[in-house]
Amino acid sequence: MEQPKLGRDPRPAIVIENVTKSFDIKHTHSLKETFIAMLRRKQLSTRFDALKNISFIVPEGQSVAMLGRNGSGKSTTLKLLSGVMPPDQGWIRTRGRVAGLLEVGAGFHPDLTGRANVYLNAAILGMSKVEVDARFESILEFSEIGDFIDTEVKFYSSGMYSRLGFSVAIHTELDILLVDEILSVGDAQFREKCHRKLHEMQRAGKTMFIVSHDAHQVQELCERGIVLEHGTMIFDGSIAEAIEFVKA
Repeated sequence: MEQPKLGRDPRPAIVIENVTKSFDIKHTHSLKETFIAMLRRKQLSTRFDALKNISFIVPEGQSVAMLGRNGSGKSTTLKLLSGVMPPDQGWIRTRGRVAGLLEVGAGFHPDLTGRANVYLNAAILGMSKVEVDARFESILEFSEIGDFIDTEVKFYSSGMYSRLGFSVAIHTELDILLVDEILSVGDAQFREKCHRKLHEMQRAGKTMFIVSHDAHQVQELCERGIVLEHGTMIFDGSIAEAIEFVKA
């Protein structure tokens, strides 16, 4: 499929080439069920193709929204881009440092404090202790966690998880930001602050890849939209056209 011509630097930040990812869905949930199913010669699992031969290129500095219904393969794509899981077929390349906000609390250790998790998450994203020391107060201030920073995160609400995870990611020296619906968590004031920060990163030339069901949000932040349906890419073009395509 022809890539949209949006006037960006031609160097690719993300390349996905002929990528397929499949999962086995088990039909039994215990040894007893498995044994009975085997005796009755029933199928124990079904192969599910989450992504089917997906290919696209994202130039540096472009903001892309991935759209589609639940189960279309959007979150699987982000997990592949972040390196959480490998593709079964095809290959993926990213240029520079990638920071991913894939789900609330991803990468947090529940028995560690918020402070310890900031250092842990930042290290996973490639930051040194010296870098985190220099940015810690900014991370804490943006997150609005306050004194809870020294509380074990297993006691955090989903909103607190979200705020702290987002704050760590955006204070990283990143080149590519992956966001999966995380901005739907938290109060309206914090979401607006996140939007302003994403606009700031966009102006700074960062590459952003966003999954969201909020058409207004992605139309503000993104210039390009990719639409998936049952693991297949069915549209790739301007964000306005992509949103209309999903509505149709």
